Amino acid sequence: IYTQMNDSHPQTNMPVGYPPQYPPTAFQGPPGYAGYPGPQVGYPPPPAGHPGPGPAGFPVPNQPVYNQPGGAAGVPWMPAPPTPLNCPPGLEYLSQIDQILIHQQIELLEVLTGFETNNKYEIKNSFGQRVYFAVEDTDCCTRNCCGPSRPFTLRIIDNMGQEVMTLERPLRCSSCCCPCCLQEIEIQAPPGVPVGYVIQTWHPCLPKFTIQNEKRDDVLKISGPCVVCSCCGDVDFEIKSLDEQTVVGKISKHWTGILREAFTDADNFGIQFPLDLDVKMKAVMIGACFLIDFMFFESSGNQEQRSGVW
Repeated sequence: IYTQMNDSHPQTNMPVGYPPQYPPTAFQGPPGYAGYPGPQVGYPPPPAGHPGPGPAGFPVPNQPVYNQPGGAAGVPWMPAPPTPLNCPPGLEYLSQIDQILIHQQIELLEVLTGFETNNKYEIKNSFGQRVYFAVEDTDCCTRNCCGPSRPFTLRIIDNMGQEVMTLERPLRCSSCCCPCCLQEIEIQAPPGVPVGYVIQTWHPCLPKFTIQNEKRDDVLKISGPCVVCSCCGDVDFEIKSLDEQTVVGKISKHWTGILREAFTDADNFGIQFPLDLDVKMKAVMIGACFLIDFMFFESSGNQEQRSGVW
């Protein structure tokens, strides 16, 4: 998965509140594999008995992968912070951040042939450090027959290659005119343990969603614009309190340039939320972002991007 990703992320017009965009760089897989520069001039030789570098293509023995710096053209992984109390394993990274960038990888086969492939995403913090990597796990028939409305399983892994989250989207009605069988997604962390849900709320004009905890109690609301169209600008979905009077964050689909928007369905998203928000709810926000991507910005084969009046 890792070594085949080489998409460069173009500069985007970031909304107010986001830090400056980091330089574009190619994805080169997790740190620790062959290709990183050797010892710097002036560094002392390794002590006697040191295991030294491993075989070509393998990391140096006894060196934690998550603490290794990225290569010259690579993107470093975010160092693992201390684990807070009552935090699901793998979600401790989310306790330290209030912004997330999600960049979908461009699949060359999909661009050239229109054949729908499994989506892959890099999930980064505001400093450009990779926090997670997400990959869709859906069979070929489902991807190409159901298109953007397809049910899917999305697996999110950390820098150690451990699956820390699983997102499950069942098959649901894709018409805004039908008030039943609406879209939803379940977020599990760790896999098999639900921590929250994102449920579509029927509305004749606006895309609306409800964020629920593991007990299916309503926690937050999401409201999008009436015209969901990414044309030379960003599209914002506001995260609000239950009474919808207070905006606590937002999910933004970033404009990535006319060529990328026209010829690929690889999208860039940003998520903002309070730093002190429960890490489980932050994980649910990530799930909400993927659901929004598939509902409004995913194209398949000859199908046009699903934008327009909701």
